[in-house]
Amino acid sequence: MSWHDPDKEDTTIYKVVVNHEEQYSIWPERKENPLGWNSVGKSGTKAECLAHIKEVWTDMRPLSLRKKMEEIAKNPRPAPQPARRSRNTEKSLVDRLCEGDQPLEVGLGSEKTSNRVKEAIDRSYVHVKFTGTRGGTALGVRLDPAACDFASADFDAGTGTFHLEGGLTLDSVKVRCIADIDLSTFQGTGHLVKVEAQAGT
Repeated sequence: MSWHDPDKEDTTIYKVVVNHEEQYSIWPERKENPLGWNSVGKSGTKAECLAHIKEVWTDMRPLSLRKKMEEIAKNPRPAPQPARRSRNTEKSLVDRLCEGDQPLEVGLGSEKTSNRVKEAIDRSYVHVKFTGTRGGTALGVRLDPAACDFASADFDAGTGTFHLEGGLTLDSVKVRCIADIDLSTFQGTGHLVKVEAQAGT
């Protein structure tokens, strides 16, 4: 039979101690605190000290971990989604050319004369080149005579301006090109408009 009775009441007076991580423990009151632990001013029986610890030590995480978690909560690291979103939503060539008037020129090859422009218009097929895109974007436009306006252009003198409109397909998208050209420089501004929604077929 054991000489020690485990049920014998512990009459030791304890004190509640805490370390730098705000972790609590109990220590015999008559003994010097272990290194790194400080008294919190509560002493009594083992049961009383443990009850006090249960009351005050509501968050078992060490102080350093709590601070780190609070910092992360206050300043969450940005998720990498914005970069993915920007790639997914990068505008297509069609969308870019639909955004307001942009610089363009009538594409006539090496020989640029007003008569060559007139010939192209008479064929109802004009080449234009959007010069603001990387490398330039050359397009063949089938003119819509009813929407074009050449009244201000003097093709014989090579002066004045004209307005042209026509359709084409770019990157499998049906679009309409709308442009105003200065006949003296063969340059002007224009943009595209998507017409797929209006297609009757």
